Amino acid sequence: MNQIPLTPETEAHARRLVWFEEPAHALADPIRFVACALESATREDIQTLGRFLTEADIGEALAAAPPGIIGPRSWAYWHLKLGRTPAPPLPKRKLE
Repeated sequence: MNQIPLTPETEAHARRLVWFEEPAHALADPIRFVACALESATREDIQTLGRFLTEADIGEALAAAPPGIIGPRSWAYWHLKLGRTPAPPLPKRKLE
């Protein structure tokens, strides 16, 4: 997956999308960051991130998304957007 660089613009998006940690830390894990974006990004966020991510990157983020980040509605939407229908089951947390 492509790394998303820390710029003033991506920093602003990271602050809003992953509000609970510093932008540099959020952007350091692109799979998790993109999963957060797929759940709660605005059109503007997606346009900005689209300059750094390919469709394959989005597919990779969906395939490796940590459980509990992407909700059912966004999960279905992004799989449909990528032409992957029906969407597979959401990732589940494993209790050990």
